[in-house]
Amino acid sequence: MPLHKGSPQTTEPSDSRRRLALNPFYGEADPVAGMESAPPRHKLPDGPMPPSTAYGLVHDELMLDGNSRLNLATFVTTWMEPQAGVLMAECRDKNMIDKDEYPRTAELERRCVAMLADLWNAPDPSAVVGCSTTGSSEACMLAGMALKRRWATRNADRYPAAARPNLVMGINVQVCWDKFCNFWEVEPRLVPMEGDRFHLDPQAAADLCDENTIGVVGILGSTFDGSYEPIAELCAALDALQERTGVDIPVHVDGASGAMVAPFLDEDLVWDFRLPRVSSINTSGHKYGLVYPGVGWVLWRSPAELPEELVFRVNYLGGDMPTFALNFSRPGAQVVAQYYTFLRLGREGYRAVQQASRDVARGLAERIEAIGDFRLLTRGDQLPVFALTTAPGVEAYDVFDVSRRLREQGWLVPAYTFPANRQDLAVLRVVCRNGFSSDLAELLLDDIKVVLADLRRQPHPMSRDRQTATSFHH
Repeated sequence: MPLHKGSPQTTEPSDSRRRLALNPFYGEADPVAGMESAPPRHKLPDGPMPPSTAYGLVHDELMLDGNSRLNLATFVTTWMEPQAGVLMAECRDKNMIDKDEYPRTAELERRCVAMLADLWNAPDPSAVVGCSTTGSSEACMLAGMALKRRWATRNADRYPAAARPNLVMGINVQVCWDKFCNFWEVEPRLVPMEGDRFHLDPQAAADLCDENTIGVVGILGSTFDGSYEPIAELCAALDALQERTGVDIPVHVDGASGAMVAPFLDEDLVWDFRLPRVSSINTSGHKYGLVYPGVGWVLWRSPAELPEELVFRVNYLGGDMPTFALNFSRPGAQVVAQYYTFLRLGREGYRAVQQASRDVARGLAERIEAIGDFRLLTRGDQLPVFALTTAPGVEAYDVFDVSRRLREQGWLVPAYTFPANRQDLAVLRVVCRNGFSSDLAELLLDDIKVVLADLRRQPHPMSRDRQTATSFHH
């Protein structure tokens, strides 16, 4: 969540202006009654107001938010079936942590873990341990904690006095991994981008490892461009490292998006528990898992990969509750929605949905490329995501101008620069999700053409300051 400060340095509107903030019809009986009770904005009102008035005030303000269906920056699900919404409403008051009071919700969580273990080709699905989280960021934190604790146990004679743990990953990792290293005092060792390689290089990652490396993170679906990192090649490089040095480095696969795409569309790609070096995997149920925001998953190959001392047990909710999470109380609605979606679609249904998203992404990428003003970096043939930059010779505008002008049309298409060593490269990224149909893609393409007709007449790019980059969404 972003950080917010308290009340901004602005004064409250005058009483006369505040009265005009209310639609007269919001008064339940007297159309002018509500006009005397407009609340302050930055402190609690002195008293209550009718629910219809409160609803009207909040509803009107939220109209200024963007349309989530036109948000091509976010990977998060923006559409579900009405039946899923009904189930979520029925479960929004159930606290996931209270497994004694809500045993069936807990059972649905357990089934989801079992289904994912099977989907990710665990050698023994019954031995896999896992849990739901609020999203892939929390899942990554838990996986990182397990990696660090296992390393600390193996190096108890040296840690913490004489050894500092490190974690190796590509510089393209999502910010949650930077947070993990900061919060848990782990040195991040980052493999930079080079040339047209926009993610981790397996041998470069292995070269950064030593006896203090707690693990290597491989990304199945980079947020920067939608590409898969070569997990099998990474494991092979670490196998060779162990043969030379005896240092045994586990791999965590951050499959925030790709772990719910590759099993259905890239079945021959070996990236999961089929690789003995992969100790844990996470995914976002609320991305290509096709559930509204608020659910992620993390699984470990076996109990040996999750140190027992990290699992807490409480009995003050009734019964013995094992828990391994950063959050304690949270709603069960998203977990129930995940189980509903697993039942609703099955393997063939997921395959059809993800294939449709990939087909839309590839088709849209090809048609944008055909305009001639852009160069594709990726084509949507891994994640249904593609990145593009302006073509050589385009000097009147840049990707920031395109992003800004598309926002005026209601589209959110992020523009941003790549990290080291490709800070020179600025791109647009388009995320195609379930619900972004070929018809919507056609509308986006039409708006791009309209925007370009104006931008080509500019004397130079308007966004010369790269700090104007739009928000980067994972």
